[in-house]
Amino acid sequence: MNSISETNFQFPNQTSFYKGKVRDVYSFEKHLVMVATDRISAFDVILPRAIPFKGQVLNQIAAYFLNATADIVPNWLEEVADPNVSIGINCQPYPVEMVVRGYLAGHAWREYSSGKRAVCGVTLPDGLKENDKLPHPIITPTTKAHEGHDEDISREEILAQKLISEDDYEHLERYTLALFGRGTEMAADQGLILVDTKYEFGNLEGVIYLIDEIHTPDSSRYFYKDVYQENQRLNLPQKQLSKEFVREWLIQNGFQGKEGQSIPAMEDEWIQQISERYIELYEKVTGNKFQKSKAENPLQRIEKAILRATEKF
Repeated sequence: MNSISETNFQFPNQTSFYKGKVRDVYSFEKHLVMVATDRISAFDVILPRAIPFKGQVLNQIAAYFLNATADIVPNWLEEVADPNVSIGINCQPYPVEMVVRGYLAGHAWREYSSGKRAVCGVTLPDGLKENDKLPHPIITPTTKAHEGHDEDISREEILAQKLISEDDYEHLERYTLALFGRGTEMAADQGLILVDTKYEFGNLEGVIYLIDEIHTPDSSRYFYKDVYQENQRLNLPQKQLSKEFVREWLIQNGFQGKEGQSIPAMEDEWIQQISERYIELYEKVTGNKFQKSKAENPLQRIEKAILRATEKF
């Protein structure tokens, strides 16, 4: 299956290269070039096989939502140079990710079900069950780990450690809740519930920018609206669009990213299923038909697109 596991280009005037869990990032003096590869990660571990068209799905969903939220907060995106490539402003990232949750799911549920009633300093009421709607959206930040696991951190710890100034952090909170509100409205228009998501921000010359991806299946969780209430009433799992199904498959096969655990074998049929789920999510979230990028030599196609775009730098 034709997928993009990694890139390793060298461009004129390139200042650095960073390989993230999913994105390969080429830095220039004032610009960043992000290549969304087909790598997939779970439990902060990159899985051994890439997923066809996953990178294109992520890149194009992110661009769709960045354009749709530019009136709320400036963002880094300047150009989508290729189905897998976004180019934009090179900002100084803040060292935390702003995770926002409207429902008790995923990591927050795992913490809650273990007996904890506070997540990142936010107290939750007793008596909630998995996937219940929270009284109001909560922000549960994490530190940004280049390697290993991101760690939960509270607002108080962020300010005490001077990771972000209080004024900037208050802006980040306002932007986070406004973005989540817009994402919630756009999801509802498509028959979906935006359950939780994360945002990353950066700063350039005193201006805060929204950076990286937003509202993609790698950074967000969606439920189907039409069956949500009935599934909650019957204590059934929610039908969802996210990569939680990949995490669940890994857990069932004895892997949660812990020391000594082995990643289970990923057969072709399972890879194809994951790819189809990502394409389904693109079409469901955006309301647009997914157009698969040309399969022949995607690395060559991507390199040419970046060279054309970076001539203007």
